[in-house]
Amino acid sequence: MEEYLIPTQFGEAEFVEKKSRFIGRVWPVETEAEALDRIQQMKKQHYDATHNCWAYIIRDGAVRFSDDGEPGGTAGMPILQVLQREGLFNVVCVVTRYFGGILLGAGGLVRAYTKGAKIGVDAAGKSMKRVWTVLYVPCPYPFYERVKLEVTAFGGIIRQTDFGSEVELELLFPEQQAEPFLERLTNLTSGNVEGMETGKEYRAFPVDA
Repeated sequence: MEEYLIPTQFGEAEFVEKKSRFIGRVWPVETEAEALDRIQQMKKQHYDATHNCWAYIIRDGAVRFSDDGEPGGTAGMPILQVLQREGLFNVVCVVTRYFGGILLGAGGLVRAYTKGAKIGVDAAGKSMKRVWTVLYVPCPYPFYERVKLEVTAFGGIIRQTDFGSEVELELLFPEQQAEPFLERLTNLTSGNVEGMETGKEYRAFPVDA
């Protein structure tokens, strides 16, 4: 199963450029129909807006964009290019504009719609969908802080922590990082901390930008 980035959640942000108000919104979606539904929702919600420009990318499916009345190439394509540069799939972005009475020019529009898409993406966050290996690691307290550092160093996620006679950790790692992490743990603690694999999951988890 391949790995790819998707938006973590719905994200929204806005700014004003020369009295025009721009609102950038980003959603995770699974299908083209869902993307189109989001676009229609925004057109209904912002029926009084000057433009509702959009783009979406469906993995193994459609890639579409619209300038919604803005000069050709100044809105939809810049939005799409942001999504592509961010490496996102299964994503739809709508940037709504309320015209403020001052023309921005073609270059100004490109910059504004690019910014609208980018702040929407940043607000939504990014998650990596991939195969994760689940590990169970019982850890004596003296090693706990060091184990947490190693989890981060190997790109892992601490999903659950139980504090009893020792710390019991449920960890998730990218498939290829699980074995090197376990080897590092054994060597680092002279065998005092050892983990075991308990399963695999194909799902998305947030990642740093």
